[in-house]
Amino acid sequence: MFVITTKLSKTKIAAAVTLVIAAVVLVGILAAAGGGLKEAEDGLAGEPNEARVAFLAKYGWEVNAEPVQTQSVKIPREDSELFTRYNELQKSQGFDLTALAGQQATRYVYEVLNYPGSGSPVYATVFVHRGKIVGGDVTDSAPEGKMQGFQKAAS
Repeated sequence: MFVITTKLSKTKIAAAVTLVIAAVVLVGILAAAGGGLKEAEDGLAGEPNEARVAFLAKYGWEVNAEPVQTQSVKIPREDSELFTRYNELQKSQGFDLTALAGQQATRYVYEVLNYPGSGSPVYATVFVHRGKIVGGDVTDSAPEGKMQGFQKAAS
């Protein structure tokens, strides 16, 4: 049997405890940041532009290759009615913006060229956070137009 002894000063013990606490805090911060971004990390590639155009094409949408609008937006907080209603649409198509509420994303808007039966411009919006597609919609800009998910309605 072995017995190892060592002399530790109060300073060394305090330093070791401080390092352990700092490591635990760092792991907690990283876990919280990473956990809140799970949707973005698991999402589809949103960069470069060709990836977004290909994403929309996967749903049958033909769009102008360059976005008509690109802007940084803040995803609304969860407690707003607007966020809740829009996020229901996102959930219906496999996205969930809950973990990204209050964070910045980039909004890319493309003109849709093959929307059936619309006399007004139709736009596809794609939200990208940290290089991943995290949501969006297709909107008919006519006064009676509607917003829908990416899935094209059966003709």
